[in-house]
Parts: sequence; C-alpha cells; structure tokens
Amino acid sequence: MRIIRTLAIAAAGIVVATSAAAQTAGDTRKMENTKAVIETKYGNMTIKFFPDAAPGHVQNFVKLAKEGVYDGTIFHRVIPGFMIQGGDPNTKGKDTRTYGMGGPGYTIKAEFSAKPHKRGILSMARAQHPDSAGSQFYVVVKDSPFLDRQYTVFGEVVEGIDVADKIVALPRDSRDLPNERVEMKVKIVEGAGK
Repeated sequence: MRIIRTLAIAAAGIVVATSAAAQTAGDTRKMENTKAVIETKYGNMTIKFFPDAAPGHVQNFVKLAKEGVYDGTIFHRVIPGFMIQGGDPNTKGKDTRTYGMGGPGYTIKAEFSAKPHKRGILSMARAQHPDSAGSQFYVVVKDSPFLDRQYTVFGEVVEGIDVADKIVALPRDSRDLPNERVEMKVKIVEGAGK
C-alpha cells in the first residue's frame, strides 16, 4: 500500500512540475510576442523584450505598465554618451530631491545574463545590492560593456532609438536631471510578433 501511495504522490509531483514548466514556456512564448511602446513628446520608442534572459523583469515591467505606474513619470537622469533613466514613480511629484529614489514598494531578484549592454538595450536600474531593482530602468545610447553581467538586460529598443538620442542631449542640471520634464506613457502591445 505504501508503495502505491508513494508512486501516486511521485506521479502527481511529475504532473504538477510538467504543468508548471509548460505554463512557464507558454508565458515566455507570449512575452516574446509582446512589445512596449514608450511614448514621449519627442516620439516613441518600441521595445522588444527578452523573456528568455529575464522573465521576471519582463513580467514586472509589463505588470507595472498595465497598472499605469510609468504613465506621467519622467526621464529623470540623462548622461550623454551613456544612457537615459526613468520609471521612478516619485517623478510624478514636484520634489526633485526624491527623484531616483522611488519604486513600486518591492524589489525583484537580479537576472544577470550574457546579453551585452549595446546601444539600445533596456536594462533595470538598481541600488548597490543586485536584488534591489523595482521599477526604474534605463536605455543605453552607447555600448556600455562595463555594465555587462552586473545589471539585468530585459529588452531592446527596436524602433525610435533617435528619441533616446534627443532626450540624452537635453540640457541638464548637476544631478543629470533634464531642465525640462520629459514625461512618458508606456503601452503594452500583446501579440505584436517578432
């Protein structure tokens, strides 16, 4: 009787594990056909995601975008020859001292990969701890190999990199905050193809 019960429990475990793996594979396939469009007054950037390299970060970004977390936030840090950074909910407010310190109220585990930080890459900003990313992200405007395997790459600009070039060139203050607000709205397009 114990043998039959043990076999039944083992079989149930295999079915659950197989079902979870199939669901994860299905989610990854769905995310491969999902894109984001970051709308700004300087034009739009279309993002292709890398769910194979960073499934948790892709899911987190899509979730926050669908919840409207990014809408009305700004690109609060621009460094010519390097990157533009945004996604901080604090930037919806007027207190610029808090810009760059906000997030969704939780952090996600790092998903470092071999994907290089080449021009157009979308990567997650974080504090010193590798597992401290939340909502802030950046787009590199120039190859930045010194970031490789230290920050989570989860997408790439496939249309509109010239928009990032316009934003990164804006006049800025000593904290790299652009002198003008460049608000964004992020739309998710599912089933967008490759």
